[in-house]
Amino acid sequence: MGVTEINQEFASPIAPGRLFNALILNSNTLLPKLLPQSIKSVETLQGDGGAGSIEQVNFTESSHFKYVKHRINELDKEKLTCKYSMIEGDMLGDKVERIEYDIKFESSDDGGCICKMTSEYHAVEGHEIKEDDIRAGKESAKGIYKVIEAYLLQNPHAFA
Repeated sequence: MGVTEINQEFASPIAPGRLFNALILNSNTLLPKLLPQSIKSVETLQGDGGAGSIEQVNFTESSHFKYVKHRINELDKEKLTCKYSMIEGDMLGDKVERIEYDIKFESSDDGGCICKMTSEYHAVEGHEIKEDDIRAGKESAKGIYKVIEAYLLQNPHAFA
């Protein structure tokens, strides 16, 4: 089984703890509110939101996809890190078994932060994953990040 690794970095004027709080700890309420055209709901199917929890993101009828399930593998509120896996859903298609994500929020010199995300795409036996196959996923991650950042800039007291 092949693994394709993608590394992304996003700079933000938002403090790391605040962005982690919004993007990781409160995405279940924030994403449906900020992206109602795409995300219908985020449900916790198992656990309390910490390590071992399983969440399901349900997409709207206008989306190309119905749902995805994520398993939280590690969550460190002190170090502002989260590792999770996309383990089920039509978004994975027939070439990808699962996607492992490792996200870190680090302080930057200007008071904001750098969000570093590593994504490992694990191919189904007999398949190879090419950069073109995952371009949409990279753009989607960046888009969600930018929507939440814009919300936090417009609402300076939210998640402060």
